[in-house]
Amino acid sequence: MKQLCIADQWLYLYICRKISMMQVTGKIILGKGRDEAVRRFHPWVFSGAIHKVEGKPEDGDVVDVLDIAGNYLGTGHACTGSIAVKIFHFGPERPGDNFLAGKLAQALKLRQDIGFASNRKSNAYRLVFSEGDGLPGLIIDFYNGVAVIQAHSTGMYLMRDELTVALKQVFGNKLVAVYDKSGEALSKSGAKSEGDGFLFGKADSVEILENGHRFIIDLVQGQKTGFFLDQRDNRALLGHYAKGRKVLNTFCYTGGFSIYALAAGATHVTSIDSSRKAMDTLEQNLLINNLDVSKHESLVVDAKYYLKDMPGDFDLVVLDPPAFAKRQSDRQKGLQGYRFINTAAIKNIKPGGFLFTFSCSQAINSEMFTSMVMSAAIDAGRNVRILHHLGHSADHPVSIFHPEGEYLKGLVLRVD
Repeated sequence: MKQLCIADQWLYLYICRKISMMQVTGKIILGKGRDEAVRRFHPWVFSGAIHKVEGKPEDGDVVDVLDIAGNYLGTGHACTGSIAVKIFHFGPERPGDNFLAGKLAQALKLRQDIGFASNRKSNAYRLVFSEGDGLPGLIIDFYNGVAVIQAHSTGMYLMRDELTVALKQVFGNKLVAVYDKSGEALSKSGAKSEGDGFLFGKADSVEILENGHRFIIDLVQGQKTGFFLDQRDNRALLGHYAKGRKVLNTFCYTGGFSIYALAAGATHVTSIDSSRKAMDTLEQNLLINNLDVSKHESLVVDAKYYLKDMPGDFDLVVLDPPAFAKRQSDRQKGLQGYRFINTAAIKNIKPGGFLFTFSCSQAINSEMFTSMVMSAAIDAGRNVRILHHLGHSADHPVSIFHPEGEYLKGLVLRVD
């Protein structure tokens, strides 16, 4: 009850304060003919498109974007680097004080419409997917009453208190806690944070349901926001193939694919990850789902080395590694890494086996990924056919004006 009172106080102060969080500190005036992308609602303004800057905006400051004639186009956050502005609102008028709550309500409505929110068998989903929900640089995942904020830009990080208030407005008493987990994401871009922590409420871990399966989410020490919600549909598809088969789940983290496989009737599942902490959580997930632990083996090893000499009796293999190419400059090295693990898996999988292979590297597009898998199949000397093209689940919407938001790509292969 005390937490609700505090939240109400925040809401009162937020509504009553005189200075809006949307106070502009500068104006970005685009060069002649350089406003076309913004008029097509692409949210990034590159530094080369700028004619003039009025004021002295710093990283994270709110700025207005105008064309060469001074016409208002949108409002966004100033950034450092080649992307100078990330636009979170397009004209004809500037955003109002209740802008964030409106954006979050719109995002929640979408998740309700597609059956991800208010679902008795699933109570976790991505609420905000950056540019896909019109809030570039912001991720919010909802875990059974706990919202985890991950800001990838200084501007969104500076709005974390306002975001907390807006979340309370949208969810009301359904919101148990808000955890800010922006530190690692910001550090990768050279930005600074005050450290991760709770902005509202308290819940060190939380248990969720996903398609009827139970998972423990470690909010504080878990990777990313605590769980990889983007693989939800792909885990369900794997369940369709897993019955009666021996499964190898590499880079398994806390065992999402492993739980689905065992629940679907896999004869045995071997889960591999280099993190002992992740494997401990996986084994807890096995227990809370009442699965037969005698059909599961946990191995804390480097998956790349295991795959090279893996046993040849696996009917189904999952390759879901971390991003091997996080930047364009890493692309070639990343493709080599993907080729290595895919060649090993294709070479050693049982004839007639199924391979679920993924890349979450934004720098590698679907065409590059498929071409890499073809090269791996040639290297392995096996006949391979594509059964499914996979991506992230529908709670990770991609703006048609920002195709760069599509990062997860996957294939389901039959290896003869």
